[in-house]
Amino acid sequence: MNILLARPKPDSRSVNVQRFMIPEPLELEIVAAHLRNLGHDVDLVDLVLERRPLRWFVSRKQYDIVGFTAYINHVQVVKQLARDVKRVSPRTQVVVGGIHAESVPTDFVDASIDHIVWANGVITMGRIASGMSAAEAACLPGVWASGKAKPAVEHPQGLMPDRTITAKYRNRYTHIHHERSASLKTSYGCAAPCGTFCTHDGSYAERDLDEVMDELAGIAEPHVFIVDDNFLSRPSGITRFCESLDARGISKRFSAFGRADDVTEHPDDIRLLAEHGFEELFLGVPSLPRSDLANEGTRTSAEQVIEAVRVLEEVGVQCYPDLFTGEGWGRADFDRLIDFLHQLEPAMVNVQPVTPMPGTRHYDDERERLSQSWRRYIKHRYGKRVYRRMLRGAMGNTWQYLKLIVRPG
Repeated sequence: MNILLARPKPDSRSVNVQRFMIPEPLELEIVAAHLRNLGHDVDLVDLVLERRPLRWFVSRKQYDIVGFTAYINHVQVVKQLARDVKRVSPRTQVVVGGIHAESVPTDFVDASIDHIVWANGVITMGRIASGMSAAEAACLPGVWASGKAKPAVEHPQGLMPDRTITAKYRNRYTHIHHERSASLKTSYGCAAPCGTFCTHDGSYAERDLDEVMDELAGIAEPHVFIVDDNFLSRPSGITRFCESLDARGISKRFSAFGRADDVTEHPDDIRLLAEHGFEELFLGVPSLPRSDLANEGTRTSAEQVIEAVRVLEEVGVQCYPDLFTGEGWGRADFDRLIDFLHQLEPAMVNVQPVTPMPGTRHYDDERERLSQSWRRYIKHRYGKRVYRRMLRGAMGNTWQYLKLIVRPG
């Protein structure tokens, strides 16, 4: 089959990190490797970097499948791109996968999207491309359908990303101050899920370390961004990873994600990483979100962040903590936040409002809380009769919107 994989540009209204870094589309490179191993002809277009529209690429070749990866800020963009594909090539199957499709597949329901991959993306994409009909593909466990149970997680094994497919873009993949950067995944899932605001299903699997080192040895870029959800929590150990770097003679500059408690509880690991080229750590803070810094649980987290910054500073690792403002914060809360930020110097702190993300327990809890609050207010002020009438109206409007969303065109 002829298959085109596409990374969309985020919605122009979204605030994203691409002003500071443009990582390679690693998930699509992994899918491309699997599809090419199966004998398919695969192309990749990175719309973040391309000036020409997707329809130009689709018009140049008869593609059997066009596949998108997507985050939450790609939903409307991908729907429009899917319509563009269908206008140019009506018989091409359009497939959408990625983190948001796995968490909230219903967001991608559209007449121009044939399949929404909500589980085991690499494996499912290979099965869709096996020559089966669209109706048969829709029955695959990894393809979403209303009422279908989600299948067990299957992590791809023994598969390296195909970086040749992004050869024309590689000198434009950057990471903050690193001009040439590659991305690397050493594990799937997370060994320490972060609570109600996390989309992970609890599964975790490390890649074979020799395989990871083989991949690292083949990366031309001097900087590598390890995109594991929490690299510091790897059960096989940081020491073993660093020993493997030494054994292979691999010298790179690294950035990674970690948690504050892993830094403070294992300072020797941090020192070892610094000695092996780790320059930056994006620091996640446990026990969030909280309403204010006076909260006991948050005070503990705040102290861990301060200590973690000190540990990282001592060994020369730049710290990028993520901190969240709480719901309903007032002036006093932000004053305390400013005092706290002064204690984090010289860390480069990213402060953002808590945003419940669809697909997380935090989102469901907040939606239920707001719904109950609205119901109580209407009943208290206007009485049960008005409440029932407004509820019927809201349900009617919701149904109307749903029909408009799924209507073709």
